[in-house]
Amino acid sequence: MQLNQATPAQLQQWERDLAEEYSRVKAQNLNLDLTRGKPSAEQLSLSDALDGILQGNYQSDSGVDTRNYGGLDGIPEAKALGEQIMGVPAANILAGGNSSLTIMHQTVMAAHLFGLSGPDSAWNKEGKVKFLCPVPGYDRHFAICEQMGIEMVNVPMDSNGPDMDKVEALLQQDSSIKGMWCVPKYSNPSGVVYSDATVERIAALGKIASANFRVFWDNAYAIHDLSDTPPQLANIFALSEKLGTQDSVLQFGSTSKITHAGSGVAFMGGSANNLKGFQKVISFLTIGPDKVNQLRHVKFFAKAGSLQEHMRKHAAIIKPRFASVLQHLNQAFGDNDLGTWESADGGYFISFDTRPGLAKEVVKLAGEAGVKLTPAGATFPYGKDPQDRNIRIAPTVPTVSQVDTAMQVFVLCVKLASVRQALTQSSR
Repeated sequence: MQLNQATPAQLQQWERDLAEEYSRVKAQNLNLDLTRGKPSAEQLSLSDALDGILQGNYQSDSGVDTRNYGGLDGIPEAKALGEQIMGVPAANILAGGNSSLTIMHQTVMAAHLFGLSGPDSAWNKEGKVKFLCPVPGYDRHFAICEQMGIEMVNVPMDSNGPDMDKVEALLQQDSSIKGMWCVPKYSNPSGVVYSDATVERIAALGKIASANFRVFWDNAYAIHDLSDTPPQLANIFALSEKLGTQDSVLQFGSTSKITHAGSGVAFMGGSANNLKGFQKVISFLTIGPDKVNQLRHVKFFAKAGSLQEHMRKHAAIIKPRFASVLQHLNQAFGDNDLGTWESADGGYFISFDTRPGLAKEVVKLAGEAGVKLTPAGATFPYGKDPQDRNIRIAPTVPTVSQVDTAMQVFVLCVKLASVRQALTQSSR
């Protein structure tokens, strides 16, 4: 389907054929959901052995009675688990509750209202505060900034990660930029893994940014590989230590897509100064995290053998779903310009770009045909995609056959929206 070479008569015929097919699909009353990157029931069941694993023994090997108060930074064994996942020394890790999003929100709040290096370092004392936001990106990152009244500045992504020339130029020009969001491995939603050069340039940002600038390094998919030979992400902690910029980088991760999503363990990695400043603020919020759950996770992985083996089981479940999505996209759009997409080696999403101006229409058509998609624009700050073209596909929750059906509908909606747009343009 080459729209640029089609005559008006061909476009009209295509529109009629596609509209008839669309009507047949609507009559099926489908109810499929590709909206959020949640683990499937099959994946969650991989960790059901967490239940009852402590067998009444709540004492950690380090001598902590996990039932009691205290231990604001988590038990040592949980920190060691965080080291395996994040590549940050256990001494530089805080192990918390079930959500890294919670810790990120608390960290932004702490830096904004109270300061991570004492009261004088609070961002809100400097007037307007801005964050750099690589796009397309993670909607919940953007929501944190919006709630805090932090202005967001778009930075385009490419196959190496954020456009670092633009990032560095913006930081040199504007001292009100205090933060930058990053999902460095299998970026949400594009699946990009930041290149070594990009990671090193990000680690060096503390040398050119204004005081109290922080990179929020959300390494949510650090070990979520689909390939047996996955791309490797450079270690930003080691690089920042080498460059003397360790206070400018905050790292986050969790087991939420590794074990049970609603009852995982979250981690924050950072310099001693950052961890001290953060703990001072959250000491007013809590006396300590759920250490019983931390111990459950430590015991579970000791019994399971290894994190790597556990994640291979996840990959075996996810791979066929990703393969279905990519097969449909390749078959429908591999030889035309109706859409482009990223083929990720891991993570939870596939990012698809329609022709400019069509993402909202495709999402609307799909929704009316019984396939729910993440709202168009969600991958940009304020929900505003300047070109209205990016759509995030999250195929992990439905069964493989449901993904297959949903993608047939998705492809049909992209074609129908594209033909209708071409018809409108040809009549002008």
